[in-house]
Amino acid sequence: MMTENSTSQSQTISQDTRKTGQNRVLSANFKESANFFFSDRMLRAWLRKYISPEGYACMEEKWILTGAAAAGPMNELSSLADKKTPELIKRNTWGEEINEIRFHPSYDRLLDHAVQSGMFRVKWEPTLRENFRRESHSLGFASGLLFAMTELSQFCPLCMTDGVARLIDLFCEEEDRQRLLPHIYTDRAEELFTGAMFLTEKAGGSDVGANLVKATQVEGANYVLNGEKWFCSNANAELIFALARTDENIRGTRGLSIFLVEKNLPDGRKNHMNFIRLKDKLGVRSMASAEIIMENTAAKRVGEEFQGFPIMAQMINLSRLYNSVAALAGGRRALIEAWQFLNARHSFGRIAVEHALVRDKLLELGALHTANFYLVWRAIRALDAADNGDESESQLLRLLTPMVKKWSAETACYLARECMELMGGMGYIEDTPLPRIMRDVMVLPIWEGAGNIMSLDMLRALGKSEGLKAMATEIQGILPQAGEYKEVMQAEWLALQGKFRQMAGQSQDELELEGKYAFARLTTLYQMALLVAERDPETQGWVDPSLKFFAHRIKKDGNPLSLMSVEQIGALIAWDIQS
Repeated sequence: MMTENSTSQSQTISQDTRKTGQNRVLSANFKESANFFFSDRMLRAWLRKYISPEGYACMEEKWILTGAAAAGPMNELSSLADKKTPELIKRNTWGEEINEIRFHPSYDRLLDHAVQSGMFRVKWEPTLRENFRRESHSLGFASGLLFAMTELSQFCPLCMTDGVARLIDLFCEEEDRQRLLPHIYTDRAEELFTGAMFLTEKAGGSDVGANLVKATQVEGANYVLNGEKWFCSNANAELIFALARTDENIRGTRGLSIFLVEKNLPDGRKNHMNFIRLKDKLGVRSMASAEIIMENTAAKRVGEEFQGFPIMAQMINLSRLYNSVAALAGGRRALIEAWQFLNARHSFGRIAVEHALVRDKLLELGALHTANFYLVWRAIRALDAADNGDESESQLLRLLTPMVKKWSAETACYLARECMELMGGMGYIEDTPLPRIMRDVMVLPIWEGAGNIMSLDMLRALGKSEGLKAMATEIQGILPQAGEYKEVMQAEWLALQGKFRQMAGQSQDELELEGKYAFARLTTLYQMALLVAERDPETQGWVDPSLKFFAHRIKKDGNPLSLMSVEQIGALIAWDIQS
């Protein structure tokens, strides 16, 4: 039994230990970012290069505020929202069906941070939209990236909200545009209408052409929907786009039309949808996903009948880029958590980052993130250009969208896992953000089309677009600048050209298998080309080691670099630890 004296003695020993710096997880000089915008050198360099001075001036304060929130108060809010998951209230006290979803207050506070980031307002508020139409996606995604470095779960509803705005703007009637878009570019969270797309059904999954939900015309464009949607993410959305069949005799995606479903009817009553249950998911747990049966649910057809899938593709492709930004953000957050930890963790007589094997792993992870960064932002630039009438960029985007979605998602999962291991047991503990990041990024290779679906989509792009031609032109234009990497890149490009010619005569099964590996090689080569194009005095600290890493990966000649110093690894991570 401990006496009062022994307790006092124990406290004295503990205090002495703290004073001497012994028996602690991290050294006393542990430093972490107070603002994810200020401390990300790579992001700030890209924005200064590609964003107009006017656009930068318009959004800089938003980026600073979001960077500070993501590095500070959002961390606790995200942890709370993840642990206090949504609850389905099926009936009220009197047994009446109400189908309400109750969220922890932290979820609404996170939504307020999202609105204040300006990620939607800069894209959809009429004056800002006109002023920055050539860079609106880049401006919005910069805010989104900073937000998602802490909150990946709510980033899914935010993604779909932007996608819903895109479909409303492109395909809805003027009255609906005027009525609904202000609720998306609002600067007040309580006025925000979030969005959703209800695609997946039991019979089909990724095979949307197998969907069964039926649409019955009431009058004009007004219909009612009946049938079950199996995986409805952001189930409480105010604005939903759903696919359904107006003619059961027309099978496949050719028979699908698209419908706008609003949570509330014009008279204020709730539009009836029968919520069966909420999904108990591995990750992104703060966002409500449900199984919903449509029972004479009021809906309005958007666009021409049977054009549902081509219209929905606009939202899906934007969502794939959101998926890629989420992957970039999750991987980045995992990497900087490990980097900050390893710079203040003593192990075997040294700071952990001084060990050669730790630096070797950080070299790999830093190079993967850097290549990932430029690939994702190249796709965002292509979307901005395509939306402004650039046909070549539009063709490139057709191939680039599934490529960047597949690569970024797989890389994020790998980065999160490896960073967790680098932090050891601490990385596995829920006190740190790593477990939540690990769970959340695991969905990214699945959402908006799994990896195999992305490979098939790249194959379709090969046959139906000029995307490969546009990418080839870009690669060939960069090769003369490649210096010491020109030879390996040229050899790889010639080999790939031969591979694509060979694939032209293959069966479908052979095409699918060969295509998967050919596109993986093309992705690496294209990333190297982008790294070459981005190299300048400011970026070379992270571009040069990344180029060397990928050159050696192509050549398969063992350890890519001689030992890099801690300072060189720090330059590769591009993290301003003082900020």
